[in-house]
Amino acid sequence: MISIIVAIAANGAIGAKNDLLWRLPNDMKRFKELTTGHTVIMGRKTFESLPKGALPNRTNVVITGNAQASFKDCEIVDSLDAAISKHKNENEIFIIGGANVYKQAIVFADKLYVTYVHHTFENADTFFSEINNNEWIMTENEDFPCDEKHLFPYTFQTYIKKK
Repeated sequence: MISIIVAIAANGAIGAKNDLLWRLPNDMKRFKELTTGHTVIMGRKTFESLPKGALPNRTNVVITGNAQASFKDCEIVDSLDAAISKHKNENEIFIIGGANVYKQAIVFADKLYVTYVHHTFENADTFFSEINNNEWIMTENEDFPCDEKHLFPYTFQTYIKKK
């Protein structure tokens, strides 16, 4: 199964200047719980945005056109197709960004794990494509209010691709 995991603002924003637009501890916790023990596939810029490098307890795969690239504790591939082919026998692999990788992966993906952040970020420069309800069925929807650790209300949603 190929899964996309993404946090999206009300205006479709997912980042600015190669960084996150918000900090939601429960979103980070969910990300870690879902992806630990699995392969995570990302573009080079997404990898470079990770504060501590490769994500622990996961197989980190970085897509880059630079054949000389080397990132500690990561597999390097030159395309999304190569990354998926290399890990196709795993029960679930996760696409974790960025925007270009998401755009390519949505065609292959079987499942979407989405965190919707109920706020518009005007300073965003990176966006996720709109989820087409003709192609996806929402199977989970859980709302959370803002609190002392979460400055914005958010919703966890899971989608399965229609057959």
